[in-house]
Amino acid sequence: MATKEEQQAYAEKIKPIQPKPPYIINCLKAFLIGGLICLIGQAIQNFYMAFFNFSEETAGNPTVATLILIAALLTGLGVYDKIGQFAGAGSIVPVTGFSNACTSAALEHKSEGLVLGVATNLFKLAGAVIVFGAVAAYVFGMIRYIFQQMM
Repeated sequence: MATKEEQQAYAEKIKPIQPKPPYIINCLKAFLIGGLICLIGQAIQNFYMAFFNFSEETAGNPTVATLILIAALLTGLGVYDKIGQFAGAGSIVPVTGFSNACTSAALEHKSEGLVLGVATNLFKLAGAVIVFGAVAAYVFGMIRYIFQQMM
């Protein structure tokens, strides 16, 4: 095992010959694919509003559910991983990226069975997100309440 000093010396030695990441192109890809996912989401929402007479507010939940379903299906077919390799953060940030992460975790463990494999690992990531989301909502809610009481 290399020491920390050896690792730092190696990193400094190879730094001049390492290729520079194409930051601008990566940002453009992320922006375009993320925007395309949002455009598809907007089209789905408009579909629900036009054909099912939902209001803009009530069309939100089925739109998100549809995007999650589409992303899960694309993950199962191996398509979403290719989109993610191309788009980077553009495919991770929307709700479809969360669906991809949950579905991928479940698919990785499907050989262990339906309950101990798929069901156990499906929400492994979701559990952490839900817990920290709930804690953050509580903390910010209390801060807002305190500020409202002071004013």
